[in-house]
Amino acid sequence: MEHAVTLILAIDTATAAVTAGVARRDGDAVEVLAERVTVDSRAHAEQLTPNVLAALADAGLGTGDLDAIVVGCGPGPFTGLRVGMASAAAFGHALGIPVHGVCSLDAIGAGTTGEVLVVTDARRREVYWARYRDGRRVEGPAVNAPADVPGAIDALAGPPKYPTVAGLVRAVADLSAEPAPLVPLYLRRPDARPPRAVAR
Repeated sequence: MEHAVTLILAIDTATAAVTAGVARRDGDAVEVLAERVTVDSRAHAEQLTPNVLAALADAGLGTGDLDAIVVGCGPGPFTGLRVGMASAAAFGHALGIPVHGVCSLDAIGAGTTGEVLVVTDARRREVYWARYRDGRRVEGPAVNAPADVPGAIDALAGPPKYPTVAGLVRAVADLSAEPAPLVPLYLRRPDARPPRAVAR
């Protein structure tokens, strides 16, 4: 059975990394053609579109060459997620191509072997985490203090891990399937709260 070769724009803004790139997927094979990553937790809005355009230029492609978009849906902070997901939805609408949302932790866990704990910084002295067995998520995603997640403190001792273009593309089980609606994985309520009623 032959697989359709698909050119995919991959975007993730769920972590401090602003990731954008282009990959070619043929069945289970994923070839990254270009990838631009800026690590700056306050530059999601400023860096995403330039990274997308630079990656397309690096790959020698135009937006009209794309067949699909994959975007990380978190878990992550509200502002960062909103930038990536809104941009992906806008690109998809403008180009008339499907947009597939994936768990950003899956993009880190995809392609791993054995038992793996994926941990990212959730701020407020907490971590987002999920466990994987041979690249498939078996627990999570969730948000907890590192001390409450066995193995998290050791994982945090290493360099931070961010979703990659290859991982984002691999995290989509079936690119030919109708994509589900994009739903952000916040895992906790936003910081802003409505004011409490004043007791009279």
